[in-house]
Order: sequence, then structure tokens, then C-alpha cells
Amino acid sequence: MWSPVLISAIYDSVARAARDWFIGWALDRKPANLGAPLSSLPRFQEIVGAIDGLLLQNRLLLETAAAGRLKPGEGSLLKQLVTENAIAAVEKAIAASGNPGLSRHNPLQRHYRDVLCGRIHTPQGDVILTNAGRSAFAAASAARS
Repeated sequence: MWSPVLISAIYDSVARAARDWFIGWALDRKPANLGAPLSSLPRFQEIVGAIDGLLLQNRLLLETAAAGRLKPGEGSLLKQLVTENAIAAVEKAIAASGNPGLSRHNPLQRHYRDVLCGRIHTPQGDVILTNAGRSAFAAASAARS
């Protein structure tokens, strides 16, 4: 149980670092034609809100796991959910920042590459989802008997 939970926590932390960089960048970036930081735009505020929503889901999932409130076998599904939320959060920051986010001079591009590695850690998504589906069908079939 603990291995997928700890792996998930790593990728959640990478996404949080990406969020923090993005917020700092949006606070500091003041395009000449705008005359104000990008953080003043509702679109950027919405993006950070969406990122924070994904990271809230991760925090709640990880706290549930740390409290021992997961059923046996749910650790892998938790890893899938937290990892995909972390990737989605970083992708939102990348999409909003554009070229500056992909520049080697900024850490966001590194965070993005790091968080994508969550997909290759065992167990991988296809196996996790197949096993979860198989378990659901087996439980439903047993309940009918």
C-alpha cells in the first residue's frame, strides 16, 4: 500500500512546485501592452483556481491514505488519480505560460518532464485501471450469486 502512496506524493510535490513557479511568474510578468501583471487577468486566476482544485483532490486522497482509510488494493488506484491530477495541473501551467514555461531558463519545463515520469512508475495506468475494473466486475458478480 505505501509504495504507490509515496510515489504519488512525489509527483504531487512536483506539481505543487510547478504551481508555485507559475504563480510567481504570473505575478512578475507585466506585458507592456497590459501594463499590469498577468496575475491580474481573470483567465490566469481561473487557471490557478483549476490547478488548486486538482491539488486539493490530491491532498485529500493522500491524507485519506496516510490515515489508513483505503481499502486493500486501492493504493494503486490512488497512485493513478494523484499522478494524473499532478500532470493535468502542470499542463495547465504550461499551456498558460506558453514559451516562457518551456524555456530551459525556467523550472516549469523541468517540472513537466519530472511529473510525466509518474506514468512510467509501476504500476502503470492501464494495469491499474484494468485491475480496478476487474475487481468491480468480480464483486458485482459475487453479489449476484
